[in-house]
Amino acid sequence: MQTVDVLVVGAGLAGLSTARLLARRGLDVMVVDRRRSLSAGVRTTGIFVRRTLDDFDLPGHLLGPGVRDVLLYPPSRRSPIRLTSDRDEFRVADMAAVYEHARRAAESAGARVLLGVRYTGTSSGLVRLERTSGAEGAEGVDGVVGVEVVGVRFVVGADGARSRVARDLGLDVNRRFLVGAEIVHAVAPGSGVPAFHCVLDPRVAPGYLGWVVDDGRHAHVGVAGEPGAVRAGVRRLLDAFAADAPGRATPAGPVERRGGPIPVGGVLRRLACPDGLLVGDAAGAVSPLTAGGLDPCLRMSELAASVIADYLRTGDREVLKRYDGAALRARFRGRLLLRRLSAGIRSPVAAEAAVTVLRTRPGRALAARILFGDGSFPELEPRLTAGAGTVRRP
Repeated sequence: MQTVDVLVVGAGLAGLSTARLLARRGLDVMVVDRRRSLSAGVRTTGIFVRRTLDDFDLPGHLLGPGVRDVLLYPPSRRSPIRLTSDRDEFRVADMAAVYEHARRAAESAGARVLLGVRYTGTSSGLVRLERTSGAEGAEGVDGVVGVEVVGVRFVVGADGARSRVARDLGLDVNRRFLVGAEIVHAVAPGSGVPAFHCVLDPRVAPGYLGWVVDDGRHAHVGVAGEPGAVRAGVRRLLDAFAADAPGRATPAGPVERRGGPIPVGGVLRRLACPDGLLVGDAAGAVSPLTAGGLDPCLRMSELAASVIADYLRTGDREVLKRYDGAALRARFRGRLLLRRLSAGIRSPVAAEAAVTVLRTRPGRALAARILFGDGSFPELEPRLTAGAGTVRRP
């Protein structure tokens, strides 16, 4: 039976970033993901905000042009509010390529990344894994072709909004979600100025909004809403919205569909125990208001890697208290309140009134602060350095 220091379940951005940082600290790290290709099952629009671009070394060649303009539309789609920044506020990534880049970085640091391997449970330091068959790039699983039990010192749950690891470790689980769907396609070069179009219309996105992000290379057209209110089905709402979505350019290539749950209940309270912890969507590391998760996942992955390395080096359970979801939630009271208020906008009349408020000077200032501000997710701890502190294995 093979043993590892840390098993990371899930090869998304949070899992691969955590694995890379841990491997650089001298730990034996294995990453498993049931997908046989990281291009399968992409669930994020891939919008990186300016603060993330400033603070993290992201592959610029995989990011689209900068977006400075945001247009906010009422249900009538008339007279949108235009907000323009003097800086590039957003860049949209080719997320499949970003995942592959993160995989190579993790492997270069010494982590092993195994695709087509499904986590099925953990108990008493032993993890059961199933190697699956299936077509390359397919998200589904055709069958089990092998079973292995691996000894682990610590498990990282990076397995998404409905984390199996969280349940197995007795940690908190996400209970509040939006459901979202999106289509992505190339656009003809020079089709327009890059812009982010947001439509507040509860008929197509109850409790959230519809969006079109066109960076001049690709267009992302999507909707998301509260599950109880999306009775017609989120894909049907997406098709209705996309038919006349403002700012959508004509597709210049194949259309890709994405979708999935988005946790918006805030960072979970109980994120860690002596056997493991949660990162990314599994930890609820998503802005409750904007539903953005890429910046939180990178920041919490740094904190998680620091905590895990120190815990495995010292064996001191007090170290795990640094990864305290309850303390993080205290910084999000305002955003959680605004999430509840936005979820209550269920009629076109109420949405029109909300946009009218945003047209005022204080309203525009609030919208600009939310969209262009630096406070989307707090700095959690001094940044983890590459070579600080190696870990001795027992």
